[in-house]
Amino acid sequence: MQAIAFYLFSIIVLVSGALVITSRNPVHAVLWLILAFFNAAGLMVLVGAEFIAMLLVIVYVGAVAVLFLFVVMMLDVEFSTLRGRVSGYLPVGLVLAVALAAEVVIGVNAYDAGGLQIAHRAAPIAGATPNIQALGNILYTRYLFVFEAAGLVLLVAMVGAIVLTHRQRGGVRPQNVSRQVSRRPQDATRNVNQPVGEGIKL
Repeated sequence: MQAIAFYLFSIIVLVSGALVITSRNPVHAVLWLILAFFNAAGLMVLVGAEFIAMLLVIVYVGAVAVLFLFVVMMLDVEFSTLRGRVSGYLPVGLVLAVALAAEVVIGVNAYDAGGLQIAHRAAPIAGATPNIQALGNILYTRYLFVFEAAGLVLLVAMVGAIVLTHRQRGGVRPQNVSRQVSRRPQDATRNVNQPVGEGIKL
């Protein structure tokens, strides 16, 4: 059953990844990307990496891919003009593709050669301990200050993005909450005995 699930997830990941690149409609490309993330999360569950699978679903599918989808759907972008500019960046793309392929080949050869011998400083984890529990124990004890520093960096980045995008616009009437609260009902409404046959006076 695990072999069937592995081949199923793998085939769907490969096909959806290819469709992300070859799709002419950007919305369809983002939807294929979401499908690839879901199946990659299934592969992570099969190998016992539940935390990475959760990150793929929550962070990449729930935030990044949906954000891409909203941006593509909301922005009025002329994709015909963008496709015309792709040919100008083709040499740079080919150089990057060759460099990435060379890195993959070097990595595979290094792995076949035996890999690196890394000294494990952390204590061994019991086999019955789940991956998420073991990661949480290390993250919130040994690397607590690093985790808090990462959160602080993200907070500063979020505040900076808000400050950079916030602009003061002229001609806008701001809301005065204290004036609205202190306003009396008789100041807001007026009782009029409207005569018959006459129009309303504004």
